[in-house]
Amino acid sequence: MTAISPLQSIHKKGIFGDHQKKNENDLLRISEITNLVIIQLVKYKKSNINIENIMIDNLKLSKINNTVTCNNETRILWNSPNTWLITSTKENILNELKKNCESKDFAITDISHSRAIIQIEGSGATEVLKKGCPINFNEFSKNNCVGTVFQGINILLDKINDKPEKFVIFALRSFGESLHHDITDAALEDGYVGV
Repeated sequence: MTAISPLQSIHKKGIFGDHQKKNENDLLRISEITNLVIIQLVKYKKSNINIENIMIDNLKLSKINNTVTCNNETRILWNSPNTWLITSTKENILNELKKNCESKDFAITDISHSRAIIQIEGSGATEVLKKGCPINFNEFSKNNCVGTVFQGINILLDKINDKPEKFVIFALRSFGESLHHDITDAALEDGYVGV
């Protein structure tokens, strides 16, 4: 059985918007991310375990709100108190979580197929996101994450890099097409490359 990506029928490759007389390498790049494992990890209220002792792919769980700990394959996003979102390209990350996080202390839920994931990269990425997102981007830097909205759609925004600007946007799968339309529409003014 083959998985169908949330944006398979809507995400197009090519150059779009006001791109005339611009170098293609300078345009914003918008892509769908697929084959990413997404796990929600929640520590039970009654658990007494010290999260300082938990390691996932050699990364600690952050206690600081809106922060991300990461390596080349895995990112751990602080989602709310005692709740994290783990994203990874490693297929065995779920097994590692189950080994390191006992079921008496944590709820572990694979939500990989319930999210649409859009990556937006380039020097104008922040300006595109400002068109529909009410957060203060002046205080939003690399390895920060935040739950917010874009044009009324609930999203989780993860800033991967500052230069070049690179964001990953997570939304419920059912809102994926609307979010994609809103993001690409906001990017038309300066042109973008669908990758």
